[in-house]
Amino acid sequence: MKTFFEIIVQGHQEAFQKTFGPAQYEVLDKMTHVIIQALKTGHKLLLCGNGGSASDSQHIAAEFIGRFEKNRMSLPAIALAADAAALTAIGNDFGFEKVFSRQIEGLGKKGDILVVLSTSGRSPNILDVITQAKQQGILTLGFTGKDGGILKDAVDICFIAKSHKTSHIQEVYMSALHAICEVVETILFG
Repeated sequence: MKTFFEIIVQGHQEAFQKTFGPAQYEVLDKMTHVIIQALKTGHKLLLCGNGGSASDSQHIAAEFIGRFEKNRMSLPAIALAADAAALTAIGNDFGFEKVFSRQIEGLGKKGDILVVLSTSGRSPNILDVITQAKQQGILTLGFTGKDGGILKDAVDICFIAKSHKTSHIQEVYMSALHAICEVVETILFG
């Protein structure tokens, strides 16, 4: 089994090496800048994804609401996948494609930031929420992998993990999101 673990970890390392470099650092810088501006002006982050990416969106929302490294004031962030009642009601009444876009319609305001996580960049409910957000003047940030799918051209700013393996994509973009959390905290709270 040792060989299996070596192969898995090597794939993880390759995903990080292929992804992180000057171009992606520029993407993360742009994302962090717009997040800071939104938070400074009283706006919020809205995050969503499916499956593991739903959990990842909840994780990052918690980092902003609670804390990342520093004890500081809470920052407004909502994980749209966290409300089981809303998800099931909207899914039942409007279809699964609308589970996030209906929430954005009710919760999102111009100046907010929508952060979408989709390893394939092709999830219909993620593409639908991007369309809804743009109609409301909400800036969209995407985290994806593989070739970026449709998502890469649908969002305003896109981070693409250079891997075709779902677990490695999620590992890479969670590291990017954690880096954003740390920079936001450092800039806003010293």
